[in-house]
Amino acid sequence: MARVFRGESTHKVDGKGRVSIPASFRRALEKNDPDWKEGLLPQFVIVYGWVKKKKCLLCFSMAEMERIDRKIASMERFTKLRDAFHRIFHTQSVEATVDDTGRIVLSQRLRELIGITGEAVFAGMGEHFEIWENDAYRADQARLEEAIDEELGEDGDLLALLDTFSRS
Repeated sequence: MARVFRGESTHKVDGKGRVSIPASFRRALEKNDPDWKEGLLPQFVIVYGWVKKKKCLLCFSMAEMERIDRKIASMERFTKLRDAFHRIFHTQSVEATVDDTGRIVLSQRLRELIGITGEAVFAGMGEHFEIWENDAYRADQARLEEAIDEELGEDGDLLALLDTFSRS
């Protein structure tokens, strides 16, 4: 099984847009980059085409991006939905490389899109991770907690809800 992105952490972003990626995320990127081997720098894809729906950058390992690409390629050609997926995952994305010090560069444009100035929050989401501006992340986290409370009640069992989605 592929290594997943797990946890959250906040990192300083310098004036040139350089920011350290959490070490566990770097290991997951290495594990999920088919071209990576010792001595090489792992690559991944930053998708910014989803920002209107969720004010963050979506980051996918190369293996996960290949899986997404195969699904998009299997869609009926010349449809609005396939065009939308192409636009989001191919046009509005950039490939990134983790440097030898464990950092990436977030361009000025990417930082402006989600409002990052001095710090970035990295949030593990299993098959991908997200990069957020701190206040936006906290607001989204509160929104999610409220939605779960509405679904379960404040003392509800989250794992019991997860069991309802199990296919086995």
